[in-house]
Amino acid sequence: MTEDIDSNLSRQRELYGASLRELADRVMTALGLTQGRLAEALGLSAPMLSQLLSGRRVKIGNPAVVQRLQELLATAEAAPGLTPDEIAARIAAAREVQGTFTTSRQPGEGDHVTAMAVLRRTASVDDLVDASRLIRDRHPRLAALLQEAAEDSTRG
Repeated sequence: MTEDIDSNLSRQRELYGASLRELADRVMTALGLTQGRLAEALGLSAPMLSQLLSGRRVKIGNPAVVQRLQELLATAEAAPGLTPDEIAARIAAAREVQGTFTTSRQPGEGDHVTAMAVLRRTASVDDLVDASRLIRDRHPRLAALLQEAAEDSTRG
């Protein structure tokens, strides 16, 4: 059994760059989350997260959960410069990540709102404005989206 767990933890390091225990500890420490709250934020059951962290299971099966973990790791890295409210907002936003596999549908208002939220979380107002100016001539619709995100950031 110990060999299996060691093998599983080694495989996690190959897949994720570190064991899931190491990654979870980073997130929980930086964001002040319990293991139960981390499971909730990831959209996993607490027992499943426990199995992953202990090495009894190797891989997170749901791509959306992997993306949520990546979002939470990014938030953990940024945490020293964030207020508690900003951290809480980012944790809540991570819960909403749906993954790369979706059913076919037409873009809707929710997609626009999500795009705005991602842009505001990802870049400063100055960066959004600069990027908008740089691409305006070749990609006017994308430039307008960046500009809108910058303007929304100054209002919020």
